[in-house]
Amino acid sequence: MPALGTLAAALELELKGDPDFEIASLATLESATADNLTFVSEKKHLAKLSKTLAGAVILHPDWSEQWPGNALFSETPYIAYAKASVIFDNHPVASGSIDTRAFVAEGVEYGAGVTIDAGACVESGVTLGDRVWIGAGAYIGHDTVIGEDTVIKPGAVICHGVIIGARCTVHPNATIGADGFGFAPGPNGWIKIEQLAGVVLGDDVQIGANTTIDRGALEDTVVEDGAIIDNLVQIGHGARVGSRTAIAAQAGISGSTRIGARCIIAGQVGMAGHLTIADDVHIGGQGRVASSVTEAGHYSSGTPIQPLRAWLRSASRFTQLDQMARRIAELEKLAGLDKKDGEGA
Repeated sequence: MPALGTLAAALELELKGDPDFEIASLATLESATADNLTFVSEKKHLAKLSKTLAGAVILHPDWSEQWPGNALFSETPYIAYAKASVIFDNHPVASGSIDTRAFVAEGVEYGAGVTIDAGACVESGVTLGDRVWIGAGAYIGHDTVIGEDTVIKPGAVICHGVIIGARCTVHPNATIGADGFGFAPGPNGWIKIEQLAGVVLGDDVQIGANTTIDRGALEDTVVEDGAIIDNLVQIGHGARVGSRTAIAAQAGISGSTRIGARCIIAGQVGMAGHLTIADDVHIGGQGRVASSVTEAGHYSSGTPIQPLRAWLRSASRFTQLDQMARRIAELEKLAGLDKKDGEGA
């Protein structure tokens, strides 16, 4: 168990209290016990400090008087907590070897310290950088390139010709590089359009479980450096996601849409195809984006929750909006006529 002084040095934080105090793990304010480190990231949670049993707390120096015990002071407590979580990481460690129960085709190129777990399949023409980890049951398609320190979690599928940068993580059951949804209507049914391009992921990209990123038809689908994508996200063929953009669960990005850098796309957002989203755009949950967004800022279109009776009334009135608009227009016309009559009198 690391001592509090060791953690303070590693995180470059000011320490108040016993530097030899040992920390077993991180915990929430509510669940922490005497050997846990917890944190307060927002002022509204300070009231919980009086009830926590934590042995030490990460908090802003301005709040020092709110906590008499061991403390690590940070101007950005949530970021300090994030960095502390790396120190207490409990994920399995890569073996640095190739399991005999994995299939690795002839001619695969791989760097030092590569791990390929049982049941994984790595096809011909693949290049794996140093310390790449291919999890159990994962599939790596022909001619794929994966950069150093990237982890492909169990059950993930990387189709042929995909390029993945360094230090990426592709979580379980994600599929990168399946065919995009491209079909042309023919006289006897749909004619499939072969998806001839690929998928390119930059460095430090995170792809959540069960997310799908389709390959492009003629242009690659691209996710730029530092983008983070949650579970159950669909990104269509030929789309582009800008650097450090975050996309939350159940969002759907249609083909050929361009999303700028540092955007935040909340859960269940739906985007039509061939749109352009500017840098630094924040789209709230369930936002329906039918046209391009050309200026940075916050946008919303989802319907907030209401008590059932109020929602039923609102839904009923929604169906009457067109009729109400016509009535208002007629009233405005009448008001205009009355005004003219009054002026002439």
